[in-house]
Amino acid sequence: MKTIHTNISPMTSKVKNEYRDRIDLLRSRVNLLTGKDKLLMTMYLENGNSFRQMARLAGTNEASIARRIHKVTKRLIDGEYITCLRSRDKFTEIEMAIAKDYFLLGLSIRKIAGKRHRTYYRVRETLKKIQRLVRTVEATRKA
Repeated sequence: MKTIHTNISPMTSKVKNEYRDRIDLLRSRVNLLTGKDKLLMTMYLENGNSFRQMARLAGTNEASIARRIHKVTKRLIDGEYITCLRSRDKFTEIEMAIAKDYFLLGLSIRKIAGKRHRTYYRVRETLKKIQRLVRTVEATRKA
């Protein structure tokens, strides 16, 4: 990373450092993604492509690319899936797959049910269990 110029106000310096930390966090978590999301985030973070360039390559609207990158960024920074990974001993293999589909890939409950050959109700109940455990782990970490 570039160094920050010395005669910048401390507030500006703090904001820039927080921004850099978020970028580093995103770069470290991009490998959790698959498919188009991973490709878009790599193009955006590593290659520095603009939304316009990516939209031309994908053949879609610039706003669609911007929305998708914003959603993926939010999911990566939230870290709910990371909390699940840290506590994976508390989850079964199918629960971890459902957590990845929901928290990381952003799939709906209906799509997860179809993909994992489970009922909508079973997926919803599994997600409730996962969210309870995630809240508990995060509360104990903050305390």
